Amino acid sequence: MWQMVMQEIIYCPKKFATTVTHGNIEQIKFQRKKQEEKQKEEIKKLQELANEISNLSCTITVKTNKEGKLFGSVTASHIADTLSKKGYQIDGNMIILETPIKKCDLYNITIMLHPEVKAQCRVWIVSESEKPANPQKEPSVPSSKSNSEEKKN
Repeated sequence: MWQMVMQEIIYCPKKFATTVTHGNIEQIKFQRKKQEEKQKEEIKKLQELANEISNLSCTITVKTNKEGKLFGSVTASHIADTLSKKGYQIDGNMIILETPIKKCDLYNITIMLHPEVKAQCRVWIVSESEKPANPQKEPSVPSSKSNSEEKKN
């Protein structure tokens, strides 16, 4: 009589099958642990980037008609281009817009850096014919004029 011994098979990255041994199981556990640590480190870096982006405010200048309606709309790719000019590698697919932007206003935009990491960015949509009503100044640019000097000008 033939006795058949069922052995579990482990599939390796190169699609070769090996038999289950204690050494192979330990090697796979080690590889999984190493991969999880790498992913945690990546998520930590993306969290720092998300905090940076959350403190960011950018302005997009667009053409509008007399009523203030945009010719066309501001899409995720426009926002991604603006962020890339500021030095952030953001793809248009990462930006979540419920609807295209068609009015001049301040918008809070959600950016998906990772399935577990989201960032909120403030985006000012401003007409070319107008100057921004009160855009937030960059924190690194100190004002050299005092309040009394500003009132004179």
